[in-house]
Amino acid sequence: MSTSTAMTSAPSTTSSTLWQQVAIMVRRSMIHTKRMPEMLSDVTIQPIMFVVLFAFVFGPAMPMPDGGSYTSYLLPGIMGQTIAFTGFIVATGITADVEKGIVDRFRSLPINRISYLLGRSIASLLHSSIGIVVMALTGLAIGWRIHTGPAEAVLGFVMVLVFGFAMIWFGVLIGSWLRSVEAVNGFMFSTMFPLTFLSNAFVPTAPMTPWLRTIAEWNPMSSLVQAMRQLWGNGPHAGPDAALPLQHPVLATLIWSAGLTAIFAPLALRAFNRRTAD
Repeated sequence: MSTSTAMTSAPSTTSSTLWQQVAIMVRRSMIHTKRMPEMLSDVTIQPIMFVVLFAFVFGPAMPMPDGGSYTSYLLPGIMGQTIAFTGFIVATGITADVEKGIVDRFRSLPINRISYLLGRSIASLLHSSIGIVVMALTGLAIGWRIHTGPAEAVLGFVMVLVFGFAMIWFGVLIGSWLRSVEAVNGFMFSTMFPLTFLSNAFVPTAPMTPWLRTIAEWNPMSSLVQAMRQLWGNGPHAGPDAALPLQHPVLATLIWSAGLTAIFAPLALRAFNRRTAD
């Protein structure tokens, strides 16, 4: 075969847009989940276990200030915990891909480098959203209800996703900074559990000692959880002596999410570029 014939018969390549590349990356992650359904255990089995155990084991011993249901108080807290762990999923996924050389393969392709991070982030947000749906269905089965209108109900779930987007960039930063999945697991567990438990996610902040209450009420997780409770009619409004973020939880959640994204996103991009440039 002549050289001219070989060149003529070579397949042509077409450029793709950034969002087409992102869609391919999301599809890649979803295919992994489809082929290994056990990866969904953290957003299917674990949420059900948390809801049932906390509602029926701790619930009877947890009197509410307004005499309301602990189940209604609990569901927004567990949803907040689940979406915070979105950063955990992103961090471990990026570290595993870098260790296996998958990111190097993507770098050799004519694609935008940010498409990998966006695709991984969106896939992780979808992964955690499955857990939110599972918890909502479990909560409905044991008596949890949304007592407000459709607009407030939708806005409550939007708050969850907005905060999850901010936590994604924290996960990208940690996944790019630490060198092994084991290190990521240890660091994220040590960070995420204090973030979720040192808040109003599972217990009211009013009975806490003053210094601990101050930390808990200025915790961004507390703003998110209080925003969901307020929007869904699931718990008492913050008292007059509560910190400012709990007085205006929806606005505080938006500010926290924007601020955390503004801080973590540039650092995460710099760390990822530095890590993948080695």
